[in-house]
Amino acid sequence: MSRIGKKAVELPSGVTASVSGQTIEVKGPKGTHSFNATDDVTLVVADNSVSVEPRGKSKRARQQWGMSRTMVQNLVTGVTDGFKKELEINGVGYRAAMQGNILKLNLGYSHEVNFEVPQGVTVTAPKPTQIVVEGTDSQLVGQVAANIRAWRKPEPYKGKGIKYVDEYIFRKEGKKK
Repeated sequence: MSRIGKKAVELPSGVTASVSGQTIEVKGPKGTHSFNATDDVTLVVADNSVSVEPRGKSKRARQQWGMSRTMVQNLVTGVTDGFKKELEINGVGYRAAMQGNILKLNLGYSHEVNFEVPQGVTVTAPKPTQIVVEGTDSQLVGQVAANIRAWRKPEPYKGKGIKYVDEYIFRKEGKKK
């Protein structure tokens, strides 16, 4: 039994959900998102909540049960609050700045890195050493943040690079004489 799958997803006020076949569409103040569930689960909307039930007792049905419920929860959270990832830049001369739809990164390379921000995501640089990625799609926000971080991952000796704000960098001891 899936502990996550058993819980129904509550719909806050101002959010509506509709199911047609295996597709659920959630509308809220921040937009509309949909999710196509597999044939292994059944989606039911009733009493301001969405419940997910497995079809059968197969291993795949039980796997899809918890995952589908989490995907529906992400849709509801996205259209109400949205998602946010914060990145921090450490290093001498490392900085970020937004210029229109392009994030300009100085990361110690011989050239400036220009990262084009995709549709559906808002990227801001409130400080030269801070980047904030916001949006309504959890997967897209996480992927954009990971793509930005991939330009210069934090190294273990001085901690230089781009890291998530809540990330811990395991430090190594340097050379000894």
